[in-house]
Amino acid sequence: MENRFVEKATGAISDKYRLAILLELSRKGSLTSTDVQELTGLSQPCVSHHVKLLTDSGLVDSKKEGRNVHLSLNKTCIQQLSDFIEKLT
Repeated sequence: MENRFVEKATGAISDKYRLAILLELSRKGSLTSTDVQELTGLSQPCVSHHVKLLTDSGLVDSKKEGRNVHLSLNKTCIQQLSDFIEKLT
């Protein structure tokens, strides 16, 4: 089970846009899909694709409110990934 999670999580962070989203979430705590569009300069469909990969990996939680999607880090999953990487050292 852990290996599958690590595989999905590392795949999710292997893209420069998704990595930028994660870093901005760590700084700000939460973002909307509009914030992500402004951050990355990507179209709405591209943003949706990247957000889906991040949420499917478990690293990001999303909550739809009206037309906006609010994103936040899933700190439990982030910690699991951190623990795995720590084992490598």
